[in-house]
Amino acid sequence: MHQQLSGLDSTSLAERAYQHLRDLIVEGSLAPGERVTERGLAERLSVSPTPIREAIKRLEADGLLERKSPRTVCVAPPVRATPEQLAEVEIALRGLVARLAAIHATEDDIAHLAGLLEAAEDKSRLYTARVAEGLPIDGHAESLYSSVQQFNASVLASTHNPVLIRLFEQTRALSSVERRQRSLDRLRKDPTFGRSRWDSHRSTLDAIRARDPESSERIAVHRAQSAMHDLTGTTDRAMVETCGSAGEGVPSR
Repeated sequence: MHQQLSGLDSTSLAERAYQHLRDLIVEGSLAPGERVTERGLAERLSVSPTPIREAIKRLEADGLLERKSPRTVCVAPPVRATPEQLAEVEIALRGLVARLAAIHATEDDIAHLAGLLEAAEDKSRLYTARVAEGLPIDGHAESLYSSVQQFNASVLASTHNPVLIRLFEQTRALSSVERRQRSLDRLRKDPTFGRSRWDSHRSTLDAIRARDPESSERIAVHRAQSAMHDLTGTTDRAMVETCGSAGEGVPSR
């Protein structure tokens, strides 16, 4: 399957190529041990070899690709880790993301986050009304989920810490595709699934705006721990003991 990335400037192409190839590796479309070449990947994405070359260098630095010889690059074997270990790392990093966002987010970042959250809350109100009236939620659930994930991605970007951004993307317990599928599957069975967590993003934004890293981290960790338990069945007990029962609910607007 080919995906064209043409039509972007060279910097955007290199970044898009990196993100797309990383997703192919994480999701298993490029299997561990599989050999990759600049020409083959360039044809697959319909771009020149230059952005592919840059993407390969980054993926090698990430540990997702291994150079066996000057001309041979293969997909690296997966890191052996238990679901509990992966969950523990992701939960801690989600807390760190929120903490650093409260410290480093610019006023423009906060305004952007507020706009995204307003849009997500509009969709949330519509979604809630449809659930209350017993109307179909297909399409509405997907739209709301995407809005919340866009907000989360922008919180990550507002840390302005490329090391943390890359580390976070490398250590997710669930890929973005798998997380989305599991969440939507649960929503189709229970339209109220995860409702309090989605609402708690207002508390996150309030803490970031108040420049309160401790509260930002506490709210994010509690939300991440709850979500991880619901989606994977794993529980980070140390985080639960540390954070106690941090409030997640926010007043309806």
